Amino acid sequence: MKPNATSKPSFSSEQLAAALAAAPERATADTDNPPTLPADWDNAINSRSLPDLREKLAIRRTRGPNKRPTKVQVAMRLSPEVLTYFRATGAGWQTRMDDALLEYVAQHSTE
Repeated sequence: MKPNATSKPSFSSEQLAAALAAAPERATADTDNPPTLPADWDNAINSRSLPDLREKLAIRRTRGPNKRPTKVQVAMRLSPEVLTYFRATGAGWQTRMDDALLEYVAQHSTE
């Protein structure tokens, strides 16, 4: 901070005193920002250093085991009609396409 302020104060000491006198003793409850409860802090991470925090976050971010067998990612070319049809069915269209292909495989299996 500079030893000598170069700007003038925005409010006089009388204005500050009047504002403090007019202010309520306690702020009213804000519905958009309610006070926290002890349960809100159950999953909080307490750390004393940045490396410790990074280690704890890395542990928290690791994925657990898959519930289903892992699918294989491939790049394939589809006709525009097929792609338009499945995309028009909404979210999850890739899963529905996979289900349709699994049904086809089951019907045309030689075993």
